[in-house]
Amino acid sequence: MRVAVTYENGEIFQHFGHTEQFKVYDIDGGKIISSQVVDTNGNGHGALAGVLSALKADVLICGGIGGGAQMALSAAGIKLYAGISGSADEAVEAFAEGKLEFNPNPTCNHHEHGENHACGTHNCGEHSCGGQN
Repeated sequence: MRVAVTYENGEIFQHFGHTEQFKVYDIDGGKIISSQVVDTNGNGHGALAGVLSALKADVLICGGIGGGAQMALSAAGIKLYAGISGSADEAVEAFAEGKLEFNPNPTCNHHEHGENHACGTHNCGEHSCGGQN
């Protein structure tokens, strides 16, 4: 199984659409057998689902993520674990052991726009898009 994590300086990067790197882990028998850091090459938001597909990721672990990106991941068959923060390595170890909690309704919680706003189709500026901790 291959797990990708939005990644920055050892931590889970908190805004999927702005991540510049993924750390990709291969897991076998409940253990991490290899990992590598991969640049997104400037791709953002919806295009990142294609990057993850090309990496053959089965699972994505991230912080905040918008609805459009969630749909793109779902269409690509990538299972989402969002609203996660802290160490990327520790989160993947918890996932491998079956201890990472699955949030079926992750939200990009910094958006205070109206009902017509679609998270994932904006410029986030300087604030962070953190998931629920």
